[in-house]
Amino acid sequence: MTPQGIIQTINLADGRTITIETGKLAKQADGAVVVKMGKTMLLATVVSAKEAREDVDFMPLSVEYKEKYAATGKFPGGFFKREARASDYEVLIARLVDRALRPLFPDDYHAETQVNINLISGENDVAPDVLAALAASAALAVSDIPFNGPISEARIAYINGEFVVNPTISAGKEATLDLMVAASIDNIMMVEGESKEVSEALMLEALKIAHDVIKLQCQAQLDLAAKVQTALTKRTYCHETNDEELREAVMQSTYKACYDLSLTGNANKHERTDGFKAIRDQYIESIPEEERASKTGLVKRYFHAVEKKAVRDAILNERIRLDGRKLDQIRPIWSEVDYLPSAHGSAIFTRGETQALVTVTLGSKLNQQTIDGAVFEGTSSFYLHYNFPSFSTGEVKPNRGVSRREVGHGNLAERALKSMIPSGEENPYTIRIVSDILESNGSSSMASVCGGTLALLDAGVKMRKPVAGIAMGLISENKCSKFAVLSDILGDEDHLGDMDFKVTGTKDGITACQMDIKVDGLTYEVLEQALEQARLGRLHILGEMAKTMQTPRADYKENVPRIEKMIIDKEFIGAVIGPGGKIIQEMQRETNTVIVIEEQGNFGIIDIVSPNKESIELAKMRIRAIVAVPEIGEVYLGTVKSIMPFGAFVEILPGKDALLHISEIEWRRLDTVEGVLKAGDKIKVKLIGVDPKTNKMKLSRKVLLPKPEEGGERNN
Repeated sequence: MTPQGIIQTINLADGRTITIETGKLAKQADGAVVVKMGKTMLLATVVSAKEAREDVDFMPLSVEYKEKYAATGKFPGGFFKREARASDYEVLIARLVDRALRPLFPDDYHAETQVNINLISGENDVAPDVLAALAASAALAVSDIPFNGPISEARIAYINGEFVVNPTISAGKEATLDLMVAASIDNIMMVEGESKEVSEALMLEALKIAHDVIKLQCQAQLDLAAKVQTALTKRTYCHETNDEELREAVMQSTYKACYDLSLTGNANKHERTDGFKAIRDQYIESIPEEERASKTGLVKRYFHAVEKKAVRDAILNERIRLDGRKLDQIRPIWSEVDYLPSAHGSAIFTRGETQALVTVTLGSKLNQQTIDGAVFEGTSSFYLHYNFPSFSTGEVKPNRGVSRREVGHGNLAERALKSMIPSGEENPYTIRIVSDILESNGSSSMASVCGGTLALLDAGVKMRKPVAGIAMGLISENKCSKFAVLSDILGDEDHLGDMDFKVTGTKDGITACQMDIKVDGLTYEVLEQALEQARLGRLHILGEMAKTMQTPRADYKENVPRIEKMIIDKEFIGAVIGPGGKIIQEMQRETNTVIVIEEQGNFGIIDIVSPNKESIELAKMRIRAIVAVPEIGEVYLGTVKSIMPFGAFVEILPGKDALLHISEIEWRRLDTVEGVLKAGDKIKVKLIGVDPKTNKMKLSRKVLLPKPEEGGERNN
């Protein structure tokens, strides 16, 4: 007998329904649900260890999102034909869910917890990411795992002057604003998205609309959990052993020193870190030696809380930050372009103790990135890669490939810039940007945006407008009854603060944003102030960048390959390529070019790539000859290809042979062609007609020769 699950239904305003089912699949997990909308289905499971590992004082949470190719009736690519490592798209979805969930686990809950979300059924034109956070939160809601949720997620797009919730993939391509918002019933937790120079007011309106939708989905999870026996009583746990007397002693002994250090205005991160460490170590040294070893671990934990409180109090009370800046002050900026002589474009962007070395490489369609996912597929001609080596923070860490953080930061910077990249004939190139972070103390992704703009300008890319980015922070207390919005945050201000709000844009509007909230009670008034402060900071940074470069290079550098386009009729694509690619390969070899042909509708779009202008012209001439249509009455310099008893075949255009009959070679009568013509001869011929039955062309050589007198002809 098929078991019956417990189902909760959510009715969307546009007529679609979402169902959440539990109790039917994956019942050995602590919590498991299937979320379904149309034909799209996600299976989310959560398992949490019963006990925390020793010496773990944080929340070891891992969130994985995986798309099964069978979900959309596809085979995985590659040699092994099975799902391999997570794609960038899967990593980005997992990060979105992780960032929304993580702040809502109890501070003292340290059991290893794993959330898995699998796409088990998908459909064309429906993005499954809009259901991922809902599925993960619902799995937690029906479990006995302590969690201060639920949360959910919604995509809000602004299309043709209207807000659309969870639009189709095709409709989303026309959006001027595309935001993914995660929230609980009371608070927005996470925002990420891109836009085409929208205003701060439009973004705030979008957040409010998305939050209204999310509240309904959160209530549905609460209603579902009320029907599940396991979820009614959350598990008891004790993952921390505390000494309240010691906690108070650490506070009393170190708070003032930390507060005073916070006000010294030292801009050097390592010196500040050493200063706080010295205060902590001095207290540890004051503990009797026989108790020191047993209490050191607790002291370090309690001191971190003291340091956090002291820094936050100092900012709220004195309105002065760790490095001495005012709340809205931007760190000193310097930048330089054309730093790397062999790169197509390069820039260094430095803001305070954050520095990015950014390069731009320009290529052809052969360099496009292929996207081959279960739902999304196609190509991308603009992409940005972000690298964060450990030396950028003065640390020693093993290199284990690209991290999820690097994927996420690179994607944010890419989305910030891409709407300002021209398309079509204005930009025939595939563009790859690489941002290598050389120093990091806050907002290296925003430095990547600024450095990316300068490197693009240095490469000669005709950007519509320069783009800059800034990270905003927040220190607050009592549900934002008292708060300070911080411009251009330091790493410490991110770590110890309540918000990391990254905003990128031009002088005229926002192009991308990413926000993580760590505090309850964030009001729209605070967000409005943060957005306005970010706008002013962005304008300041754009002004500093303009001192280095504000318009694209007039021409590309010498080592940049030139690309010229040709458009031919679709019927000639095969002739240009030739059998087995023989013609195009020969042409590329002889002209020292790269030739790429793409069929679009009734035309063939040809890109000819070479750093040498003469090579491009030679290739264009060869292609024109191939696609040229022979005209009756035209004279051609042809090549004799073969000799026959009845005449010769002459190539008048590349790949186009025509018959020169023996009677049309000379005015005199010939019994044989031998001795008159041979293969390889270059001769002038005239196209005199086309056989209507066979469509074969007829040539004449004799009409181009002087006609002998009547008597002379008879004497011959």
